[in-house]
Amino acid sequence: MYEIAHRVLTLRTDPPREVVVTVGVPYEEPTGEWSCPYRIDGLDGWEHERKVSGLDSLEAVELAMVTVRAAVAGSHEAREGLLAWEEEPGGRRARTVYVSVDRARNLAYIAMKHEIVPGEAMRQFVAEDIVLDYGDAGQLLGLELTDAARLLPSELRL
Repeated sequence: MYEIAHRVLTLRTDPPREVVVTVGVPYEEPTGEWSCPYRIDGLDGWEHERKVSGLDSLEAVELAMVTVRAAVAGSHEAREGLLAWEEEPGGRRARTVYVSVDRARNLAYIAMKHEIVPGEAMRQFVAEDIVLDYGDAGQLLGLELTDAARLLPSELRL
């Protein structure tokens, strides 16, 4: 696979291991649709090349990126807090958030983790049209936008 992007994560095990995420160059299939290969080495069950397909090369790349992000964030290694991006530029790290939108009620919830269990939010802080949910250790679990049409960035309005 000719790669267009890759990232190396650290798996905090003893001894530490690397998780290498690679996205390849999209290519046109004989059917006319486009495919984009990707590979995740170092996570259980992902050690072979896979691909996603789209209507054009850009959609194929976008779908590969979404699939890779979901696979890494949803892995049991990530859920157990074992993954780290050691080469964080400026000490900052990209983070997956989970957005759900209820258009009928004009609400959106942005969760900082895949699943928040009932009773996990120990404290809430209300600031106008935003409700912040905090866990028992003070970590931000998520935020509810009570005026989603106005407050939710357009790229998150799925």
